[in-house]
Amino acid sequence: MLDLAVKGSKKYWGLLGILGAIVAFGAFFYFKQLSFGLGITGMSRDVSWGFYIAQFTFLVGVAAGGVMVVLPYYLHDYKAFGRITILGEFLAISAITMCLLFILVDLGQPMRMLNVIFYPTPNSMLFWDMIVLNGYLFLNILIGWNVLEAERNGTHYGAWLKPFIYLSIPWAVGIHTVTAYLYCGLPGRHFWLTAILAPRFLASAFAAGPALLILLCLIVRRVTNFDPGREQIQSLAKIVTYALILNVFFLLCEVFVAFYSNIPGHMDHLKYLFVGLHGHNTLVPWMWSAIALMLIAIILLLIPTCRRNEGVLAVACGMLFIGAWIDKGMGMIAGGFVPNPLHEVNEYMPTGPEVAITLGVWAAGFIVLTILYKMATGVKEEAAGV
Repeated sequence: MLDLAVKGSKKYWGLLGILGAIVAFGAFFYFKQLSFGLGITGMSRDVSWGFYIAQFTFLVGVAAGGVMVVLPYYLHDYKAFGRITILGEFLAISAITMCLLFILVDLGQPMRMLNVIFYPTPNSMLFWDMIVLNGYLFLNILIGWNVLEAERNGTHYGAWLKPFIYLSIPWAVGIHTVTAYLYCGLPGRHFWLTAILAPRFLASAFAAGPALLILLCLIVRRVTNFDPGREQIQSLAKIVTYALILNVFFLLCEVFVAFYSNIPGHMDHLKYLFVGLHGHNTLVPWMWSAIALMLIAIILLLIPTCRRNEGVLAVACGMLFIGAWIDKGMGMIAGGFVPNPLHEVNEYMPTGPEVAITLGVWAAGFIVLTILYKMATGVKEEAAGV
């Protein structure tokens, strides 16, 4: 099927060229980081995880969100999702690739990643995060490639693949649960020390991941001869709506518990994010923007006429995606580190090189996604005789 990836229009190659240039731009700053060290970033003694890990956390959710099309199709035989399941699996591959790259750039020295393999520590969540992320990447490559190849050959995928398909469903939940445990397993960080963090992560994942998939389906319809289907997009939109409502509800639960208990260690992080603390309020406009975007998205998605209008649906999904990215990215990471356990406020904002490297990783992920979608739509077009 790789032959389909090297056959494309000028627009296809132009897009890959632009993304490649962004990757090169990010790589330039990454090599500067390699020579200078992580001091080139905005991270410090108090904020040891920054913009890179914020992207990692968000993208694990995007990858896990793919299960929202896999589960109905393979487990509940919802035939309509058969048209877009491969798109969800290929999105997961791209997202996990970016997750691994963000871990790589966050380590400072890439050779450090081998320590997890050479000196395994099963009592560490980082060890299990390596297992679930790489395992989920392998499962999606295995399933996606074989299912698509079978479709191209006009056959049904082999029965041997079914156990891997069924395994991928709880595994998708597992990757984001383990990611949440990385945070809530740190007793010194009160903002993360909550049992509801994993459900909140999953609710956000099942909103942001399918929302991005909807946007990609709409793009695929415009630029290829393959139509993912209106029913499929509308079914995904309903899933996104309920997941987003749950995500906002879980956030409100956190606010209630923190302020009703009146425990400073829990309240101060939320105060810093939403009203500022001790005169420090860098993230306040960002967080209120995230809340506004998610609430407007809920309203648009709840109104059937708005949801059925694909132009409005695209706007709502875009707002949701950006809102969740701010909340789960910068808000979750910086909010957990600021203030520090001594209640001192040392704010964090990403530097220019950090942003450039981040853009490079996102571009690398979208190169993978573009190539995979080119193969997927090519097979779909062949099967339809287009």
